Amino acid sequence: MLRIAVPNKGSLAESSIAILKEAGYRQRTDSRDLVLTDSANGVEFYYLRPRDIAIYVGSGELEAGITGRDLLIDSAAKAEEVLALDFGGSTFRFAGPAGSSMSFSSIAGKRVATAYPGLVESYLAGKGISAHVVRLDGAVESSVRLGVADLIADVVSTGNTLRQAGLEVFGDPILTSEAILIKRDGADVPPGLDILIRRLQGVVTARQYVLLDYDVPKVSVTQACAITPGLESPTISPLQKDDWVAVRAMVLRTETNRLMDELWALGARGILVTDIHACRL
Repeated sequence: MLRIAVPNKGSLAESSIAILKEAGYRQRTDSRDLVLTDSANGVEFYYLRPRDIAIYVGSGELEAGITGRDLLIDSAAKAEEVLALDFGGSTFRFAGPAGSSMSFSSIAGKRVATAYPGLVESYLAGKGISAHVVRLDGAVESSVRLGVADLIADVVSTGNTLRQAGLEVFGDPILTSEAILIKRDGADVPPGLDILIRRLQGVVTARQYVLLDYDVPKVSVTQACAITPGLESPTISPLQKDDWVAVRAMVLRTETNRLMDELWALGARGILVTDIHACRL
């Protein structure tokens, strides 16, 4: 039976359970459950701390798991990314005292506070920068004010927390992270895991795309198909009205309204958008 690790709490937990449900797998209904067996799909799900998942997968105790790209790199576990899941996004940045005009070159010899020492040490080593990394479990933003560090490396979203702590970001992002499916480094993909990957990829794609249907005059169909080329090619069907056709194509959800505007201006009518719940491409 395939053994899969799932975050038991934190920002990734709820979304991980949601995507697995959409992919057709049973999930726990009681947050106290540590293991759930989905006999119909031949899978056992183990609910673990997100930081520990890469360790279990890398050691071979579990075949795969869902965790963050940042947590995988920070763990230095013998596990590898299989599929990006398009949720739980975050950006890691360096930040120093506001107005200090710090740059990447000024990190050398400084104390860098972070909750992700493995990730930061690996990044700095790759850039040839020598610095002292100070490991903290939380409240990293306070470390500079309290004299524990000279700068920090942490997750940055709006930057409000940093500004309140008298800090500002500098340099390029250290890492852009998101939820990922991982497996043991170099291990073969067993049949059950191959099925899981295809199902999750189908859900990820379905969330990113919608179906766009519209009617358009035949004289404009070439221009319309250039606007909505689809993944392979749009579907074109005849209508009772001889000089019109119906077109269906998959389009990126984020571009839907712009494409509808362009099609309307071209003369298309009856433009409809439909959600996709799952797919195989």
